[in-house]
Amino acid sequence: MRSSLLVVGAGLAGLGAARAARQAGFTGSVTVVGAETHRPYDRPPLSKDYLLGTVGVGDIGLEGSTEDLQVDWRLGSVATAFEAGRRRLSLADGSTLDADAVVLATGSTARQLPGVAGPNVATLRTLDDADRLRSLLRPGVAVAIVGAGLIGSELASAALTLGCRVTLLSNETNPLGRLYGDELGQVFLDWHREHGAEFVHCTSVTGIGGSDGVRELVVGTAAGERRVRADVVVVSVGGAPDVDWLAGSGLTVVDGVVCDERGLTSAAGVGAVGDCASWWDPRLGRHHRAQHWTDALERPAIVVSALLGVPLGRARPYLPYFWSDQYGRRIQLAGYPTLADRIEVDGDVADPAAGFVAHYRRDGESVAILSVGRPREFTRARKQLTAELGHLPVELIRAP
Repeated sequence: MRSSLLVVGAGLAGLGAARAARQAGFTGSVTVVGAETHRPYDRPPLSKDYLLGTVGVGDIGLEGSTEDLQVDWRLGSVATAFEAGRRRLSLADGSTLDADAVVLATGSTARQLPGVAGPNVATLRTLDDADRLRSLLRPGVAVAIVGAGLIGSELASAALTLGCRVTLLSNETNPLGRLYGDELGQVFLDWHREHGAEFVHCTSVTGIGGSDGVRELVVGTAAGERRVRADVVVVSVGGAPDVDWLAGSGLTVVDGVVCDERGLTSAAGVGAVGDCASWWDPRLGRHHRAQHWTDALERPAIVVSALLGVPLGRARPYLPYFWSDQYGRRIQLAGYPTLADRIEVDGDVADPAAGFVAHYRRDGESVAILSVGRPREFTRARKQLTAELGHLPVELIRAP
């Protein structure tokens, strides 16, 4: 019987693991280690409402005002090494922690670009990153955002709202075309342009130059080298799983900690969840890092159930889901759009007031649904899709 649980990572997934253990009746000790000094907070608002100043630190906390999980919080503690066989964690201060069960939930770190660095270069991953970025985004500032994924697109929307001049750069011809498909990617490209952002399809970003006090981002395009005015550069090219510190741990790490579909690793008593974890996805037929808020919310209960041998409090099928807010519009997507062989659009994509729904199909069967401005229709379709495609591990609990 497990008598102690160690959670490495104090974000949504880490807090979720501690909550799941207590909700399942686990009475042993729970220790949560976090590299940041902040209590657990919600990350999605950082690129939207928090950046705009419409919500503050007190609004994005994840803990209830009266919640007491009886957790030993070790905040501001950086994990440096792990011995999976002994379930022993080493910290930067030289101390070690042992436990009967360990959940790795260290999330991801913002990817960097070689040669792109300096006092005016920023990334957005943490609360401290958001505070720094808020101080840089002032009216009239020229902002170059490298990367037109979800975060990059949200940053473009926020920066324009703050009165900045925005250039959005991407190695994709359309923002999020790889995820949504080129047809819909063009729709979101039009949004950026309609609101005043310039979009540059670039093949490389080689560094920062400039003269006479004018700073420029040097990029490669199909037409050759180009220089983009950039008082501020925001690098938003995805997140790398925070797993480098696991070298030599005995765990299999391939773009994240490799886990089965319950979140368990090859080492007894060790699981992983959230952005650092690569779970087996039976629908995709491969290991996969979901990297979305809903994944970090829903899956901790599964791995805790399997690790501790406790009942799964609320078992419901899991289906990938995420949302994004851009230019006052909400985009929602559920399912597996990359599996689709065609997209059927219901509505007028050129009419922002009416919104639209896109059905992603493979061999005639629905595999994903995307909605812009039609939340009720999306909710109904998501429930149906979850019933058809959603899954839970067949074996929820492995005896400790």
